Formats: sequence, C-alpha cells, structure tokens
Amino acid sequence: MPLGTLDRTPPPFFKQGPSALSKLMVFSALALFLMVADMRFRITVPVRSAMATALYPMQWLVMQPLRAASGAGTYFTSLHQAQASENAALEKLATQSEHALQVEQLRLENQRLRELLAMRERILAPSIGAQVLYDAADPFSRRVVIDRGQTHGVVAGSPVIDDNGVLGQVTRVYPLMSEVTLLIDSDYAIPVLNVRTGVRSVAFGRTGPSGEDLELRYTLANADIQQGDLLTTTGVDGVFPPGLPVARVKDVGERAESSFNRISCAPLARVHGAMHVLVLTPVGLNLPPSPILPKPVEPDPSSVGGAQR
Repeated sequence: MPLGTLDRTPPPFFKQGPSALSKLMVFSALALFLMVADMRFRITVPVRSAMATALYPMQWLVMQPLRAASGAGTYFTSLHQAQASENAALEKLATQSEHALQVEQLRLENQRLRELLAMRERILAPSIGAQVLYDAADPFSRRVVIDRGQTHGVVAGSPVIDDNGVLGQVTRVYPLMSEVTLLIDSDYAIPVLNVRTGVRSVAFGRTGPSGEDLELRYTLANADIQQGDLLTTTGVDGVFPPGLPVARVKDVGERAESSFNRISCAPLARVHGAMHVLVLTPVGLNLPPSPILPKPVEPDPSSVGGAQR
C-alpha cells in the first residue's frame, strides 16, 4: 500500500480536546468570575455551609483517634503532676507539723522556765538551775540524772524542785552530774505539813501495781484530814525550806484491821516529765554558825592555897 493513502489522524480513543492554553484561559476566567461574584454577591456562602455540614461527621470521626491520643497523654501528664503535687504537699505538711510541734514544745518549755524563775524569786535559799538528762538505769528505784555536780556547787542532800513543787532530793553527786531520788521512790520519806489544819506528818513514796504516789502513814482514823488538802514542807528537817508544795491528798480510806487510815497523796511536781529543775542549798548549810562562847576561867589552885594559908 502506498504511503500516501495512510490515514495520519489519531484514532478516536486518543483524540485530544481543547489545548492546554485554552483550558487555562477558560478556567482562569471562571475562577476570576467566581471570586468577583463571591465578593460581591456571596454566592458561595450557602455552598460552603452545606459542604461544611456534610463533611463535619467525617471530620469528627477522623479526629477522634487524635483526640483520644492527646487526651491519654494529657491524662497521664496531669496524673503525674497531681501525684508530684500531692507528694510535695505531704512533705510540706510534715515539715509544718514538725515546726508546729517544735514551737509548741518551746512554748511549754518557756512557760515552765518562767514559772520556775517565779518560784526561784519566792525562795530565799540559794539555788542552781539544772536540766534533767535521763532516768537512772536502776529499775527498782525512781531516780533521774541532772547535768550539775560537784564542780557546780551541788552537795548531797540538796532539795530539788520544779515549777510546781518538790521533786526529790540529791542522793549521789558526781563531778559533772548528780542523781536525784524522786518523791515516789519507795525508800524516800519527807516531813510534810497540812496547810489547812497545821498538823505535821511524814509522806512516804509508794510504787506498786496501783500506781506511783505518796502515802501518809501512821495517821489516826479520827485525824482531821480531807481530800484535797495541800501538803507542804515543814522546814524542821534542816533540808527543805518551809512552805514548798509537796502533794495534795487524793484519797482517804479506813482500814478495818488497823486504827490508822490509808491516805494517798498525788505529788504536785512532774515526777515523770520534769525537764528543768532548781537545786536548792540545804537549809542547814544556810544557818549562821553558832557563836563561840568564851571558856570560863578556872581559879589558880596555887593562889587559892596561898589565900587559905
């Protein structure tokens, strides 16, 4: 077949429409028209609203995994921050509680020191301030150890008081510390005076299953003593100054097998919680020395004999 008879036109399947330049011009003109029309007449607002409404469920569905992941991350972050804030708050609360306890302890200590100084002003005997270090190791006695000894002027037998009354008496003295036997020790006794009646008696320490207190022994059943009577030191023992508070009568009971009453007394001093005390000089050491009287002059035997002769 001769070449001139061949059809050079493309088949219908590969037919091309308008040229690319024509399409560009048409669509550019259409876009310009739509922009001008939308600016002037807002013709695309309803279309945009309808499309946004139609696409909202799909957008919401697509955003759910992202929101879930973001919410989970925020939850764990918030939980960690909440736990950290709680721990910080607990630590701050513990610190504030500790400070509050220290302030309360200092307030009580300051109050007791003021009361102790007030009692020191009322007592004429010389005194030495001391602090209780610890309880003695002997389980069969009621003793405490204070931080004052021979180098500070403490002597054996010195009375020891706190801001409420008589606490005990120094029984052992070391160079830098001393042992104080408390009133409630079973081997301790102190002369006392009933302020209401003026009757003297002796209070003995008592330690047992029923408690730790004082007992007035050898008190007749017909003696005038009542619950609540105040007992003070007598001052006749040469150790304690007179008028120091010792105890208060808490129970008066009769004994069927004896003519003496069973009288229990509660010590006024803090025998289990004293921290600061005063060590007094025994009254006997404060008494002025007795005057030395001159010896009588004996007559000379030789002179007497000469006079007789």
